Amino acid sequence: MKIGSMIAIYFVTWWVVLFTVLPWGVRNSAEEGVAVEEGHEPGAPVVHGLAKKAGITTVISALVFGTVYYVLTRWVFGG
Repeated sequence: MKIGSMIAIYFVTWWVVLFTVLPWGVRNSAEEGVAVEEGHEPGAPVVHGLAKKAGITTVISALVFGTVYYVLTRWVFGG
């Protein structure tokens, strides 16, 4: 498998996993008991934790990509 293909597969995998990880642990103002300021969306998360979620996404994506790479190189293209 060429490096460009590997980067593309990892890139797509990373974004798909990110969108599945983003809702984990999100709590809005009502759930936290925090007053909503005027002009703010009441459903917006109080603390988004994006850096932690990016790290989790990277680890999960690496595992998924490793599995996909193994299957493609051993069974599909490798023989």
